[in-house]
Amino acid sequence: MPSLNWIGKEAVVNHHNAVPFHLLRDVPELSVGEPGAGNLIVEGDNLVALKALLPYYAGQVKCIYIDPPYNTGNEAWVYNDNVNSPLIRDWLGKAVGKEAEDLSRHDKWLCLMYPRLALLRQFLREDGAIFITLDDNEIQSLRFIMDEIFGPTNFVTTVLWQKVFAPKNTARHFSEDHDYVVVYARNANVWRPNLVPRSDEAKRRYKNPDSDARGPWTSGDLQARNFYSAGTYPITCPSGRVIPGPGAGMYWRVAREKFLELDKDGRIHWGPKGDNMPRLKRFISDVKDGVTPQTLWLHHEVGHTQEAKQELLAVLNFQTSAEVFITPKPTRLIQRVLQIASGPGDLILDSFAGSGTTGHSVLNLNKADGGNRRFILVEMESKIAREITAERVKRVALGYTNARGEEIEGLGGGFRFCEIGEPLFDEHGQIKPSVCFADLARHVYFTETGEPLPRERVPNSPKVGECRGVAIYLLFNGILGDKSSNGGNILTRSVLTQLPKFDGQKVVYCAGCLLGRDRLQAERIIVRQTPYEIKVS
Repeated sequence: MPSLNWIGKEAVVNHHNAVPFHLLRDVPELSVGEPGAGNLIVEGDNLVALKALLPYYAGQVKCIYIDPPYNTGNEAWVYNDNVNSPLIRDWLGKAVGKEAEDLSRHDKWLCLMYPRLALLRQFLREDGAIFITLDDNEIQSLRFIMDEIFGPTNFVTTVLWQKVFAPKNTARHFSEDHDYVVVYARNANVWRPNLVPRSDEAKRRYKNPDSDARGPWTSGDLQARNFYSAGTYPITCPSGRVIPGPGAGMYWRVAREKFLELDKDGRIHWGPKGDNMPRLKRFISDVKDGVTPQTLWLHHEVGHTQEAKQELLAVLNFQTSAEVFITPKPTRLIQRVLQIASGPGDLILDSFAGSGTTGHSVLNLNKADGGNRRFILVEMESKIAREITAERVKRVALGYTNARGEEIEGLGGGFRFCEIGEPLFDEHGQIKPSVCFADLARHVYFTETGEPLPRERVPNSPKVGECRGVAIYLLFNGILGDKSSNGGNILTRSVLTQLPKFDGQKVVYCAGCLLGRDRLQAERIIVRQTPYEIKVS
């Protein structure tokens, strides 16, 4: 498989593994509704945020949609579409080192994207998929690194989205009408797209001119070009006219016996005088409840950039035109992605949240189909996260007054707002004093098993959970209520008798162990000493 090399690649290919785990800190004053609703907005570097979210959501996301920087080099936009922003320059300096000084704009973009995509893959369910919008600036680079991270066999398609509907006459060469939506599955052998709801235009093609009791229908051609040995017989029309056979180079789609059966069942249309070339009646009640997704998404079906700006301006009040996002995405575009790639109860992730279109789209679709999809949004820039991303989702959830003074009813829902807190471990590898049992329990369970602790389980017992026949235990912060100097964090005979029973292999994280090797083998216990044997990144 061909691969892509660039300055800094060696430093970032495994960088996501070295990113330390951080805590997430609630910001209650920016949260909306019940925190248990399952929606989450996180402010902070999306690389650090994704690593912090892994112990909670790894392998649970059905659909990822991201709209990363297009890397156009335009420095004037509020949501900087250039990887030269101060935040990215600072990150590159730390991740890549001195080589960062020699990076081209494209090198920087690749260094930015590679570790983030590597982490995003870990969030997807086996039947999940990721959708990425981009233009020609980095589309080739994206395909190379996506093949490397996800595997070339998991490439699904590249969709063309018609983002504008009028030519730009000031264009230097061509007026760009489209962006791309690149689709990869976690496992293309497992992932299958949902059908897209049939458009009103498509539904209008079904009529019932003959008042057929089976309802509206449309007609389809009975002829095809594919050779069919039983498809060359003559047909007699109801009017008596004989059609000697299908047209030149054509074949009837069905054998004579099947044709006669269809005609007897009233499924052949002969035209108003009964002597037209026969056509097959297709009833709307017989067709699939939707259509197979296509790779060309036209603006009248999924929206365009001007529509996206109008949606944003209707919800939020911007002081100047310079503050308005240049390239927000329309909710109809994201809803098309969600229709294809999610079900009513699925989890959606967007780690380049920007103007909050994904959150808005999730609430829109839930309102439309009664679903309970949940979203996780991550936005790096603090001002954007608080004043645009969260504020937009808040208003569409609770209701707002639009630019024309009209009261718009809320869609319902809410979200928990968080910012990135401190790391679980200090620079010496010691557990931070602020880390509580529940935080560390979720961390050790995830790093031991590779799976997040189930959402419904609140870690409040030294037996944190079970996975594939192994029980995970944690002795930390006096979870057993021990008042001794070590707080019950050392595995002794006494502590062992207090642990919840499990008949199988056990892994015990503890500050120390006073049990002998024979006793540990007899009890089927593997000891991992905290903090030294806990993975810090």
